[in-house]
Amino acid sequence: MAYSEDHIALAAEYALGTLDADERAQVETMMSLDRDYTALVESWQHKLGVLNQMVGSIEPRPEVWDRIKAAVGVSEPQSPLLLPEAPLSLSPPPAANDASEPVRIVDPSNVIRLTAQARRWRTIASFTTAIAAALVVMIATQLYQPDLLPDGLRPKVRTQMVEVKTPAMPTASAQYVALLQKDAGSPAFILTVDGSSKNFTVRRVGATPEVGKSYELWLVSEKLQKPRSLGVIGRNDFTTRPLLSSYDTDIVNKATYAVTIEPEGGSPSGVATGPIVFTGKLIEAVPPAAAAPPR
Repeated sequence: MAYSEDHIALAAEYALGTLDADERAQVETMMSLDRDYTALVESWQHKLGVLNQMVGSIEPRPEVWDRIKAAVGVSEPQSPLLLPEAPLSLSPPPAANDASEPVRIVDPSNVIRLTAQARRWRTIASFTTAIAAALVVMIATQLYQPDLLPDGLRPKVRTQMVEVKTPAMPTASAQYVALLQKDAGSPAFILTVDGSSKNFTVRRVGATPEVGKSYELWLVSEKLQKPRSLGVIGRNDFTTRPLLSSYDTDIVNKATYAVTIEPEGGSPSGVATGPIVFTGKLIEAVPPAAAAPPR
């Protein structure tokens, strides 16, 4: 149901408690007859009730009441205040030379009604502004100082479960070593193979490089039709390559590793052309458990 501005203003002032006895009786009568108007009044009470939650009740000291009574002049019993009846406002009498101008009478009830409406809407506007300011204060308090608010207005604490996964420890792999030597003499090279990645490192120990020649490493297995070249061993102390990753683990672990002397840069045909000078087989030097890093 659509209500007039006066009815809406009365509902708001009823919620604020600023109506006189007659106006409150009028609002309560409308509420008893109209459920929609009751809902309108309750909506204003809900909107304006936030102001009561923002402050706590404080009982003033007795001397404060005495000062208030003294200030308004009611410290002693007062006689009833009688207001004079408002006279009708008459327009100025017509001019003597204009006898035909009629006398105009202004109805004061219109002025009183408009004044009451203006007072109501000024009151509503003031309290609406106060509500907006109170909401801003409440939101800021919730963000920065929630402990100052009552329990019902404090923001709810959200608990978020976070699953922390312990990173898996890297799997340690066994380490294999082969001494590449001739006739059980002193080793010329030491071949080290990582059991997981199959990367290998050749360390030069006693072999002496020949001018114009290169040492080339070969993998020899009965499961392969012919030896496979693993590349030229460099002239530095260490040579590291990943070439074994393409071979089966069983072949890598059981193969014989041989070193031949080839033309500088290695065999041009991919087949060994020079003599085999050093050989050796892999043995497990470090087992997986011992290779695991300390925790």
